[in-house]
Amino acid sequence: MNRRHVLTALAALALPGAAQAAKTREPKVIITINKVSQKMTVEVEGRTKFKWPVSTGAKGYDTPSGEFRPFRMEKEHFSKEWDDAPMPYSIFFTARGHAVHGSYHIKSLGRRASHGCVRLHPDNAAKLFALVQKYGMSNTEVVVRGGFFDFGDTSGERPRKLKRRKKKFLLFGSMN
Repeated sequence: MNRRHVLTALAALALPGAAQAAKTREPKVIITINKVSQKMTVEVEGRTKFKWPVSTGAKGYDTPSGEFRPFRMEKEHFSKEWDDAPMPYSIFFTARGHAVHGSYHIKSLGRRASHGCVRLHPDNAAKLFALVQKYGMSNTEVVVRGGFFDFGDTSGERPRKLKRRKKKFLLFGSMN
């Protein structure tokens, strides 16, 4: 067997393992948004780097829950849907246009106030944007938790107790 055949055989054996390793590779940057606590946690290579207050979707404009990969970034974006609203340091994570971005509505951070995006302080948005640029969108994951049907982390918050209503039974046509 000549040298070329040996190299070809070794490459064929190595490629499936390399492809599998690429598929199972963990993201280096994980951006976790908790819709219950209105907080964002940014982890880099398994260590918490930042914790910031955010604003997610207001009633009727829910921010979608799930795990997403960012696919577009714009340093200076203006919303075509919402009266050219400035969205500095936008990191888009859904095809419908949901993004993590800076907001000048700083007083609303910490409560639901957006049209579905994840707002944060412009200074923090700039830091996050630079971090995602450094590590790459393919090495970044956006995780949104805390919705009505999501039983994930609620940062220690307990659900409200539902009031029990007393039932009145109808017995032979009269109220008991």
